[in-house]
Amino acid sequence: MSPKAKYQTSFDALGSALYRAGEPTLDLFAKIISGACTRIPLLAKAEAFDRLMHLAKIGAWTEAAFLLIALELPLWRVRRLVYEDGEWLCSLSNQPNLPIALDDCVEATHEVLPIAMFCAFVEARRRRNAVHEIVSTVSQTHQPWPEQSCAARTIGDGNLEVRFSNAHRTAATAT
Repeated sequence: MSPKAKYQTSFDALGSALYRAGEPTLDLFAKIISGACTRIPLLAKAEAFDRLMHLAKIGAWTEAAFLLIALELPLWRVRRLVYEDGEWLCSLSNQPNLPIALDDCVEATHEVLPIAMFCAFVEARRRRNAVHEIVSTVSQTHQPWPEQSCAARTIGDGNLEVRFSNAHRTAATAT
């Protein structure tokens, strides 16, 4: 399976899991972190990461969604949150100063606000990966940062375990 197909499948599966979800859970949040996040492994020891994990553990899902978007997509902004006909619409933009008619926003809807935000986040990550695939047609001679990977899961006592690793070593587990 090509790497592009692997990421596409991962984003598709993650998007489906989000749309089917009735409410945010630590398991769902773990899937989002391990399936769509690339900057979180670099922030494993940062205060912002600890805050993100704390918000998830206490169930402050809307605040966790705002922080996740800020950490993972620093050039993107929540442009619009609208509740209409029983659903939340979340629009993310990487050019929020443009008139909305000209902006190429990512939009997602769901009955639950944080899940609408997470859906929009996953779609923005999908779009960002697609742009990077198009832009990165020039081969690199070396990789300045080791390849990072992230796995997240909930453990028996209701905590979220996040494990980071790279080609050289495995980092400490954050719970």
